[in-house]
Amino acid sequence: MMATGPSYRVPFRRRKEGKTDYQLRKGLILSRLPRLVVRGTSRYVTAQMVKAEVKGDKVIVSASSKELAKTYGWKGACGNIPAAYLTGLLCGYRAVAKRVKKAALDIGLQAPSRGSRVFAAMKGVIDAGVEVPHREEVLPKAPRISGQHIADYAKQLAANPEAYQAQFSEYLSKKMNPEKVPEHFSQIKEKISSNFKG
Repeated sequence: MMATGPSYRVPFRRRKEGKTDYQLRKGLILSRLPRLVVRGTSRYVTAQMVKAEVKGDKVIVSASSKELAKTYGWKGACGNIPAAYLTGLLCGYRAVAKRVKKAALDIGLQAPSRGSRVFAAMKGVIDAGVEVPHREEVLPKAPRISGQHIADYAKQLAANPEAYQAQFSEYLSKKMNPEKVPEHFSQIKEKISSNFKG
């Protein structure tokens, strides 16, 4: 039965649909900082710097993990932690070029899990030179950011060729050795950095 009466207020549509937490959004807007909006699907990660304006949100800069493969030659998966970090790094450098010095992280309705892709992307933005308030314990450790956990798992599975082929088919189809993800990560990171620093 639906509530009625003079004091009943119908919730905003996006709140009813579970898409927007308006209380959290109000706090982010009142900070007067651009929002670092990080969103992910099972295959990709996107990072954007968004400024709230009266007419609506304005995207200052944006980066997607799809760009890593198309522009920088990334051969790994585009939805994992190393890809999230590199996407954040790319977004961060673009933000610095637009004179963004500080931002507030907006994870939307995602659960804030320690070491997750959201925080890997934030770490990339920070390493590019944008200040984002955070607690150090939420960030993924350096070996995980570089994909060392993927390389270690690949070494474990190497003894079982069937399982190895099934698990790393995406890497192998791109002629990428999953055991060498950390080295490949370092190359792509250097390529992104030199592109902006140059």
